[in-house]
Amino acid sequence: MNERFRSGSGRLFRPSPDKGSYAMTTPLPLVQQFLDYLVDERHFSPYTARCYGLDLRQYGEFLADEYEVNAAPEAEAATLAARTADVTADVDVQTVSGLMLAADVDRIRGFLGWMADRDYSAATTARKIATLRSFHKWMEKRSLIEANPMLAVRTPKQAKRLPKAVSVEQIEQLLAAPDDTVLLGARDRAILETLYSTGIRVSEVVGINRGDLDDAGEAILIRGKGRRERVVPLGSHALAALRNYVGRHDSELAEAGMKADPDSPLFVNKHGGRLSSRSVRRKVTKYLEQVGLDPEISPHTIRHSFATHLLDNGADLRSVQELLGHQSLSSTQVYTHLSTRRVRDSYDKAHPRAEAG
Repeated sequence: MNERFRSGSGRLFRPSPDKGSYAMTTPLPLVQQFLDYLVDERHFSPYTARCYGLDLRQYGEFLADEYEVNAAPEAEAATLAARTADVTADVDVQTVSGLMLAADVDRIRGFLGWMADRDYSAATTARKIATLRSFHKWMEKRSLIEANPMLAVRTPKQAKRLPKAVSVEQIEQLLAAPDDTVLLGARDRAILETLYSTGIRVSEVVGINRGDLDDAGEAILIRGKGRRERVVPLGSHALAALRNYVGRHDSELAEAGMKADPDSPLFVNKHGGRLSSRSVRRKVTKYLEQVGLDPEISPHTIRHSFATHLLDNGADLRSVQELLGHQSLSSTQVYTHLSTRRVRDSYDKAHPRAEAG
């Protein structure tokens, strides 16, 4: 990749604490404006916006490298840079901004070919195409480009993979792994129990505040994708684990002369800050290894297992859709392929020739 563009004053992205985890102190305001749009108007999470930003950084670096930005004639650089009102004085970055605005379908296909040469998976390629599609659609709506070259780009077909689920017995092994007689173990047990009891995403569990628990503690307000809110019930085991953790945490706060307020995070790290999604994933892996289960199991596997176990035991698809926070029923229907026990039981009970003679 183009070293001058990638590092120093020409580097696309540097973390910016005043904008949140997705934001960039960037010489490419064009990209930053797009990321702001995703968060402010489309209500994307900062994490998702950051992923879009990383995809666009790679795309910009490809353009810088492939088309020899540093050797571009001054006149071309000035012409291209003039098409965006907010570019900086750095000529390399100005040119890359212009190349993004001027890219035609051949240049975009060149980027896709570059990924294919490096054996990018179909899923990764599809995600990067989706990023470029959104980026060009945004530029088109803002009249920054006259025609959208992404209309001529096809997304590669991906083999449909069923979500992975684990057995109830394996889930119970995992849930019993933390030592809930100490604060951090009680916290981890409460997290695992909450994930399985509610089926919420790991990003949602770390976003829970103290005030999101109802007065009886039997339901939680969840802020999901696109800032959509839903209330999910808690099972008795999750409720007991939460009460154990909250009680221990409150006692520790009281010893320090402090008290949790409704807006404070429910699950905190050892420094008192909100626990991160990455930390939760690491802890799940730790407990999986501790009990000898497949380390490939993830918090999302717990979510898949939640849905599958509900359907196996007779829950209706619409209820599972609501609990998972899916906008479309088709997103939930994939779990019906995993839920075979209930179908087999119904068949055995109803079909006159199902039972063995």
